[in-house]
Amino acid sequence: MINNLHFMHPGLLWLLLLIIPLTVWYVLKNHKSDPTLRLPTTQAFDSMPRSWKEWMRHVLFALEMLALACLVIILSRPQSPNSWSKTDIEGTDIVIALDVSTSMLARDFKPDRFEAAKDVATKFVSNRTSDNIGLVIFAGEAFTQVPMTNDIATLVNHIQDLKMGVLEDGTAVGDGLATAINRIKDGKAKSKSIILLTDGSNNTGMLEPITAAKIAAKYGIKVYTIGVGTMGEAPIPSADIFGQLVFTMGKVEIDEQSLQEIAQATGGKYFRATNNNVLENVFAEIDKLEKTRMDVQQHSQMDDNYQPWAIALLLLLTICAIIRYTVLRTIP
Repeated sequence: MINNLHFMHPGLLWLLLLIIPLTVWYVLKNHKSDPTLRLPTTQAFDSMPRSWKEWMRHVLFALEMLALACLVIILSRPQSPNSWSKTDIEGTDIVIALDVSTSMLARDFKPDRFEAAKDVATKFVSNRTSDNIGLVIFAGEAFTQVPMTNDIATLVNHIQDLKMGVLEDGTAVGDGLATAINRIKDGKAKSKSIILLTDGSNNTGMLEPITAAKIAAKYGIKVYTIGVGTMGEAPIPSADIFGQLVFTMGKVEIDEQSLQEIAQATGGKYFRATNNNVLENVFAEIDKLEKTRMDVQQHSQMDDNYQPWAIALLLLLTICAIIRYTVLRTIP
C-alpha cells in the first residue's frame, strides 16, 4: 500500500517508533500480572491445554498497534505522485542577437546602452520560461554565446556576465543575423524569431544584412530589429592617444532604413529605442507578439491518498471493539 507514496509531513513517521516501547511495556505488564499460587509441584497441570482466549489478548494488542500505525501514516498525509494533467502553455524559439561593439557604451542610456540592453534582455528571458532561447553577440564578428536552451537561469547568468571587448570591434549586422539564423533554423517550434539589437550600421563582415534577412524569410523566421540610440547627439566613446576611452558628444547614426528592410522582409517589425523606458516597452511588445500555444503533459498537484489507511484504521478499531466486548469481555 505504501509503494509510490510521498508524505507531506514525513517527520511524523518517527511516531511509529512508539510501537517499540509500547510493545516492551505490554510484555512486562503481562509478565508481572500473571497470578501465582504456591504448590509443592505443578505436574498435575502440565497436560492442561492453554485457552485460545489467552492468545486473543496478544492478537488484540497487535491489532491496536496496527491501528496506531495507520493513524500515524494518515497524519503524515500520504500523497500519490502519479496523476497527470494536460495543459496549454505558450512557447516559441527565440534568439537574441546583441551588438557588443564599443559604440554600445554610449551614455544616452543609464548607465549606458550596453548595460541597459543587458538589463532589459534579462527581464525579457526571465518571463519566457516555456521557450527555447539562444544568445548571439556580434561586433566586427559574430559568436554564439548561448545555444538554444530552456535553462533560463543559465541564460540569465550569461547575459549578466557579458563583457565589452570580447570581439573585434566593428558592426557586422549581417554576420550577427546569419549566426542567429544558424542557431534557430532547426528548432522544432512553429514560431521562430530573432531579436536583433544594434546601435549602428553594417560596416564589416562577410554578409550583407538584407541577404541574411532573405535567408531568415526562407526559413520562416521573423526578425524584430531594434535601433538603440537617442535622437540627435549623445556621449560617444572613443580612444585617446593612450588607448583610454573618452566620451565626447557625437551624432547618433543608425541605419534605420536597413533595419526596417530586414524586419519587413521577414514579417517582423522595426523599433527605435531612445531611452531605457522605451527599450523596455519594445521588449514588452515583442513579448506579446511572440506567443505560441502548445499542449504539454505535466504532473498535476499531488493528490492526498489517505483513504485506504483510513479504511484500514476503521476496520482495525471495529475488530478490536468486537474482540474486547465479546470474546474478551470481563465481568466486574
